[in-house]
Amino acid sequence: MPDSGKSEKILDALQQLLEEKSIQHISVSEIAEKAGIGKGSIYYYYPSKDAIVDALIKRSYEQPLQTAKALAEQTDVSPFTRMAMLFQACQNSSVAFLRQNHNASSSVQDLAFLHQKYLNYVISELKPALTEIISQAIASGEIHFERPAALAEIALIVLAVKLDNSLVPSTREDATDTLKGLIALLEKGTGVPAGTLDYLSMIQ
Repeated sequence: MPDSGKSEKILDALQQLLEEKSIQHISVSEIAEKAGIGKGSIYYYYPSKDAIVDALIKRSYEQPLQTAKALAEQTDVSPFTRMAMLFQACQNSSVAFLRQNHNASSSVQDLAFLHQKYLNYVISELKPALTEIISQAIASGEIHFERPAALAEIALIVLAVKLDNSLVPSTREDATDTLKGLIALLEKGTGVPAGTLDYLSMIQ
């Protein structure tokens, strides 16, 4: 059975190395040396350096996303309120990512690589929770739509990119305009009253 302590040491080692050098120049051997374990032992926990990077990102942002996913179970709260809270968690995790990497010595290329992985993780992790919330709203007649998973993914992709505001930088006014366009499409496409999703334009 894998030793969770050693797994954490591996992640700590990579995090420390990322503060010192480019990810492209970090080898599995260096990670092993920094963690104080044999190189062969690393492959018992992670099949590749890429897998270690994925695990580090998951560890760094798991808590706000776990909190967001728990909202899907709170059926006594309005689905629209839960959506707002979930999207706010998405924004909070993005702020945390940017803050954590702002002073890092990594190159622009490294940050872009880590950022792509971060966005992929956020969207894939939040999609099941948002799909469940939308499905509950469909079942209760509050939303009318046949593809809750597709709707969840579309909303998360647009929101993650716009709220993050580093992959496709834009002014606050442009971001707000994009979000209002998304709101109009969502309201019209799901049959909810106009203005129901206005809160989305405030999450920035």
